[in-house]
Amino acid sequence: MNTYAYIRVSTREQNEDRQVLAMEEFGVDRSCTVIEKQSGKDFDRPLYRRLLKKLKPGDTLVIKSIDRLGRNYDEILEQWRILTKEKKVDIVVLDMPLLDTRNGRDLTGTLIADIVLQLLSYVAQTEREFIRQRQREGIAAAKARGVHCGRYAMVRPDNYKAVFLQWQNGKLSGRKAAAQVGVSHTTFLRWAKDDRPAEIPQGGQVVNR
Repeated sequence: MNTYAYIRVSTREQNEDRQVLAMEEFGVDRSCTVIEKQSGKDFDRPLYRRLLKKLKPGDTLVIKSIDRLGRNYDEILEQWRILTKEKKVDIVVLDMPLLDTRNGRDLTGTLIADIVLQLLSYVAQTEREFIRQRQREGIAAAKARGVHCGRYAMVRPDNYKAVFLQWQNGKLSGRKAAAQVGVSHTTFLRWAKDDRPAEIPQGGQVVNR
C-alpha cells in the first residue's frame, strides 16, 4: 500500500511550495508527490488522470484542500466517489481532518465523511459564486460612476500611419507591417480593418493581406 500526494496550482505563476511543505510534514515521499500546474477552469489534468490509473485498493491519496479534486460541487463529489468507491483508496484532506477515510472505516465513519464532504463542497462552490457576483456588481457600480473597466485600447505608434499606407498599397505584407510597428499580426490587421473598409470582391469574401 502506497501513499501519494496530489498538488495542483491554478497557474504556472502560482507557487506550490505551501502544498509541498504540507505533504512533506505529513510524510509523503517526494517521489510519490504529483504536482500539476493547471487551471481549475479548464480542468484538463493529465498528471491527475495518470495518478488515478496508478492508484490501487488500499493506497492513500493526500491533498491539501478539497478543491484540489475539482472545480465545482459536482466534480468534487464525482472524484470522491471514483476514488473511494471504484478505486477503493483512502483520501486525506489536510485542511479538514474530518475528511480522512482512514479513520472510521465502518458505515458510520463513511457516512460522516460523505456528509462533511457534500457540505464543504457546497460551501466552496457557493463562495465562488458569491465572489463572481460581487465582482459583477463591483464592475457595474464602477461603470455607473464612469470608471473604465477592462483593458485600455493600445495606442498606435507614431510610424503606424506610414506603415499602414505602405501595407494598403501592397508594398508591405501584413506580418512585415506588424513587425515595423511592433505589434502582433492579429493586432495590426484589426487596426487596419478599423481604419479602412474591407475589400469585398465579386465572390463576396473579405480580403486581408
